[in-house]
Amino acid sequence: FDVNSATIRPESNAVLKEIAAVLQQFPDTKIKITGHTDSDGSDGPNLELSKRRAAAVKQILATNFSIDISRMGSDGKGESLPVADNKTKEGKVQNRRVEFTKL
Repeated sequence: FDVNSATIRPESNAVLKEIAAVLQQFPDTKIKITGHTDSDGSDGPNLELSKRRAAAVKQILATNFSIDISRMGSDGKGESLPVADNKTKEGKVQNRRVEFTKL
């Protein structure tokens, strides 16, 4: 994701296609999509942005790949669970992400 955006970048399409293929292969599988942000900005807006990111991914899987929306939950964690250093540009890029969890 770009800074302060919930728009899915084109380079994410391949990963979304892979996730959709697995969900199509295993129609009883349910997932949770969790959005994350870097540490720029304040906690409240970052939490909302992370929720919008997860919802955007959920919507793309439903719309573009016909995954039943009832099989997917979504939530956001804001900036609370970084996977990289938020002091670097590269780290911030890694922290603007979604994660998938099998339920």
